[in-house]
Amino acid sequence: MKLSHLASLISVASLCSASPVHFEKRDNTSISAIQLSSDKSFHYELLRDLSLVPYEGSDVNEVLIAASEIKPGDFESYYTAFNKLATRVHQLAKAINITDHPISARNTFFKAATYYRSADFFLRGNWTDPRVYSLWDKHLEAFNAAISLLPVPGQRVTLHAKGDDLDSNFTIPIIFFGCGLPGPRSTIIMGNGFDGAQEEMYHVLGKAALDRGINVITYEGPGQPTVRREQKLGFIPQWDKVVTPVVDYAITRPEVRADAIGLMGLSFGGFLAPRAAAVEHRIAAVLALDGIYDFGESNLKPFPPKLKELFKSGPENAKLFDSILAEGLAEPSTETFTKWAVQQGLWSFNTESPFEWLSQTLKYNMDGFAQNITAPVFVGDAQNDQFFPGQAKILADRIGSKLTTYHEFSTADGAGEHCSVGASVLANQVALQSLNSVSFGEKVILPGECLVFEDSLVGVEAVRRAGMRVVWVPHPDLLAEHQDQQKEVLITSTGDFQTGDEWQHGEMPNDWGETVQTLEHFDYERYAIDLSG
Repeated sequence: MKLSHLASLISVASLCSASPVHFEKRDNTSISAIQLSSDKSFHYELLRDLSLVPYEGSDVNEVLIAASEIKPGDFESYYTAFNKLATRVHQLAKAINITDHPISARNTFFKAATYYRSADFFLRGNWTDPRVYSLWDKHLEAFNAAISLLPVPGQRVTLHAKGDDLDSNFTIPIIFFGCGLPGPRSTIIMGNGFDGAQEEMYHVLGKAALDRGINVITYEGPGQPTVRREQKLGFIPQWDKVVTPVVDYAITRPEVRADAIGLMGLSFGGFLAPRAAAVEHRIAAVLALDGIYDFGESNLKPFPPKLKELFKSGPENAKLFDSILAEGLAEPSTETFTKWAVQQGLWSFNTESPFEWLSQTLKYNMDGFAQNITAPVFVGDAQNDQFFPGQAKILADRIGSKLTTYHEFSTADGAGEHCSVGASVLANQVALQSLNSVSFGEKVILPGECLVFEDSLVGVEAVRRAGMRVVWVPHPDLLAEHQDQQKEVLITSTGDFQTGDEWQHGEMPNDWGETVQTLEHFDYERYAIDLSG
């Protein structure tokens, strides 16, 4: 190492340690009409729970009572309030006779599961805390009880995935939710993000999709709650290794239309889903809610300039970086979000070194991948996004306007928070309607698959120019008038109508048009039309 370089590092280190490290405060002033906590991070998470009310995930006053018992900046008080609520609601659920009152029991079990997740949310700073595991077990117990009471019970399945080598193979827990309608149906594979569980996805978008006749598959990969706990695996950037086995499984199910499989990612999942779709091209449509182009740069943004400089100086200063960061996190003035984000980052990326965590996150950008996406992408953005401002627009621009629908959810509509929490009904309406706009919902019927019965000349012309097959059934007088022009009528070259382009006229394939005088004995089987039903 050059002495000048060493001197500059010593200078940076001394500047960083000479005074407390102050992290840049994110612009996360809530636009909600009512503040649920003076702690901005607590407010957001409470609003996140309230967002699940329309889809059986929580109840309003239960969350508000818990909120009243939480002290700003006090992670333990957050746990205490929600653990008390979860325990109480879980006991109520168990007391319900599921034979006589299955819906009441289901709703109550769902709420208990949500509250257990909330009780766990701010505990990741201590990996050895037994509550991190016991709360999760209770959450899974309650959620499993709930999905067993759905009209079409949810089915848990464990899939196998290949890593870079045998030692890095892993399993993927999924839940299949069938909509219950006949025939193969459109299906959305839904994944959460940096901190969320697949179970939350049922309430976030899953139930809304099921209500619209769309099957749902939720899943978790490395770094996400159950995989992190049970397999001790942190996030991996090659997210197609997670999604491809889920697609493989989906197409084996008779309920799933193989050509109508969507992929949705929430929050950090708004990076993971597009990243997977850049490699897994069986995906018919992508929902990125909200979109993220560069996760690593977003994580570095709130760090003070001196600490960023030390980080960028390289791994030889990793220990120094980690120690200075630890001092900064211990400062009373450091925001709840910053403390939690570092703790969650270390946990979900399975490392005890903040330097290593941030180094890993730099691999999570769409450089070299955005241009490989072939499916239509809906990119959601939040006008007041406090965590990844500007990232959704960058993602949409880099993928390109031919494939991307970019939608900014507005503050005026109450949907301006990150991932539009607090406005889930509106967000789901917009996102799911976007799938229909790219013909994701029902199978597209191409013009060449249409057979039209027409009696008029202009009708035949219109049908043929649209590329459809036609059976001309003219009035006897009209047929007599054009007896010698039947071929010209069917290939739209009579010259009677001066519209359309030249390419729309001319010869046609066999069986793409014929003339009949009556449909009384028409050979429908010739066109594969079955009238028996």
